[in-house]
Amino acid sequence: MAQPKRKTSKMKKRQRKASYAWKGIQTQLCDCGAPRVPHRVCASCGSYNGRQVIEAGN
Repeated sequence: MAQPKRKTSKMKKRQRKASYAWKGIQTQLCDCGAPRVPHRVCASCGSYNGRQVIEAGN
């Protein structure tokens, strides 16, 4: 099995792992104007992908 010629520096390791950093909860605005999580039904109006799928929870 091949072995690396040099030790991987701390900077290289940290650069590689930087893309895994937690970026927080991503939200989008629904058509009704309420924030919602992507690929989920809107809790305030009950719509998904431009159509009504459930009754509004209010």
